Amino acid sequence: MSIVKAEIRPGAYFDSVVLMQLQRALADLPGVEDAGVVMGTEANKELLEQSGLLAPAIQAAKADDLVIVVRAQDEATAEEALAQVDQLLTRRRSTLQQAYRPKSLAGAAEMLPDARWVLISVPGRYAAGVARDALNLGKNVFLYSDNVPLNDEIGLKEQAKAQGLLVMGPDCGTALVNGVGLGFANRVRRGPIGVVGASGTGLQLVTARIHQLGSGITHGLGTGGRDLSEAVGAITARQGLDLLCRDPETRVILLISKPPSPAVAESLLRLARLTGKPVVVNFIGYQAPAAQEGNLRFAATLDQAAALAVQLAEQAPGPAEAPASSPSLPFAPGQRYLRGLFSGGTLAYEALLILQDYLGTVHSNAPLPGGPKLENPHESQGHTIVDLGEDEFTVGRLHPMLDNDLRIRRLLQEAEDPETAVLLLDVVLGYGAHPDPASELAPAIAEARSRAQAGGRHLEVVAVVVGTDEDPQDREAQIQRLTEAGARVESSNEAAVRAVGELLRPLDNPSGLPPVDLAVLQEPLAAINVGLESFTESLLAQEAPVIHVDWKPPAGGNERLMGILAKMKGK
Repeated sequence: MSIVKAEIRPGAYFDSVVLMQLQRALADLPGVEDAGVVMGTEANKELLEQSGLLAPAIQAAKADDLVIVVRAQDEATAEEALAQVDQLLTRRRSTLQQAYRPKSLAGAAEMLPDARWVLISVPGRYAAGVARDALNLGKNVFLYSDNVPLNDEIGLKEQAKAQGLLVMGPDCGTALVNGVGLGFANRVRRGPIGVVGASGTGLQLVTARIHQLGSGITHGLGTGGRDLSEAVGAITARQGLDLLCRDPETRVILLISKPPSPAVAESLLRLARLTGKPVVVNFIGYQAPAAQEGNLRFAATLDQAAALAVQLAEQAPGPAEAPASSPSLPFAPGQRYLRGLFSGGTLAYEALLILQDYLGTVHSNAPLPGGPKLENPHESQGHTIVDLGEDEFTVGRLHPMLDNDLRIRRLLQEAEDPETAVLLLDVVLGYGAHPDPASELAPAIAEARSRAQAGGRHLEVVAVVVGTDEDPQDREAQIQRLTEAGARVESSNEAAVRAVGELLRPLDNPSGLPPVDLAVLQEPLAAINVGLESFTESLLAQEAPVIHVDWKPPAGGNERLMGILAKMKGK
């Protein structure tokens, strides 16, 4: 008659792959009919009961206890099997050679200072603490662990965003960084397509299909399945889009997700429109407005998304051929904002519309419907377009098409702001307008640029001249004088605004927080692994430097002691 015997090891920790392999090794021993190696959670006890492996001693096991149980043909065989556990564990560990395994992240970071990444696959209740330690060391996080509380995910991602770091996950199963696969990833060729995926198997499928179709991947950035929820707000997806937008090797971006929050999806699509690159979108269950919308292409399936990305990549210019997003201008650190000073209300409104393709939030005293309105029209906020012809500016004074005084004062005011990078203004000619606007605006432009230069800054000025060669102001003379003052002059409002958009898009950072350093994608990947040993083996197989941490639950998994330790660490 079969007999079931169990061994309880309080506070023992091994990663889940090791436990699975130990379970299989025990089950393969002669005379052993079945085996179980699990942590003593209530859910695992139920599974053992269903398998006929729930020995009476197991009922007292705690969630942090390791439960080893066998069903064998007789008691001697069962005892002999349990006696081989340590030998089997030693044999498993000997397959992964490493002279020394640090006990902490800090120790691993000292051993491999070039590591920008920490891979985390410990049980969910410990994962957030390990991830915080990684962020505090300035490391980006690939968080494979699931069952991480939502509040912890939000807190980790907010901290990472503030530090200019990435947290991919929790429950992030797949990523590709500079040719190295993290977690579960396929071996694919390098190429021009970058992927941001809130779906692990979805990211695997599209990258594999892109490879099969003859193209390749720059990077595949996982986010975790909850990233596009209302609560999380696509923090990692937004960072991923920004990274791929700035990556010169990525010519086409592919954005995939399990069903997203509609509001978050719309917000992410607005950001995708600002990338300046073709973006293929496959949001499962999302009702796309059309197959094509500006630089966005919508696909109904993952296969369609992969095929469309490959097609667009074949049409897109290579990195060497691609036009620069903006001329290399010597803007000082902190210079990043547009200040538009318009006399024409319609031109100001059109500028706001066009800038949606380039910049995030643009404030105005006459905003687009639903757009942000200036709290004080006399003071700019971030990117600002001011219609100086609005009522608040014209009460008791001439319209700015006749009187340049107010605009000149505002122009010089903006030039003193160390965050101002570009000034944009219209110069309207014709009957009834100022007889010689450049005679006043050109000296003001020269003075504004001179003041910025004295402060160690470069000030770019772009002007659109509205008029004809038959206007009484002498259009060519107006253009010449503005140009001599240092302004870039356009005859089309659209051309002027798009020129400004191209100048500022690389500088735009609506959050004001540090962006993720592009080097995290461009430098050879080196990592620290905490959790599944198989992830270390995978990185070694890809010839990526990696240190495996000999991690154990803090305080032996005792939640009361863990809380005390956490409070002490907080001090």
